[in-house]
Amino acid sequence: MHSTLIVARMDPRSIGDVSRLFGTFDRTDMPERMGTVRRQLFSYQGLYFHLQDFESENGGERIAEARSHPLFVGISEDLKAHIDAYDPETWRSPSDAIAQRFYHWEQGA
Repeated sequence: MHSTLIVARMDPRSIGDVSRLFGTFDRTDMPERMGTVRRQLFSYQGLYFHLQDFESENGGERIAEARSHPLFVGISEDLKAHIDAYDPETWRSPSDAIAQRFYHWEQGA
């Protein structure tokens, strides 16, 4: 399994809207297209954390392939009203918002 963690800024009042957007998106075939097996969204003091787990290491490649799909384009546009780049000065694409894992532990591994 492969995971990514996106960090951004979000007004806590947007939690309901963002939850609804992803609830609708995740009921389509897009998670399967991207290889997503779990998505978790977190909010903390104006920050937004999007933890996405993939069935394999090629999750990033599959998301890149899905980026032009109308559903992906649509949710990306809809989220712009709620999610802001953590650092607008350095943000060019979603990959600029992915946290780098520096430690991992798993029971039984």
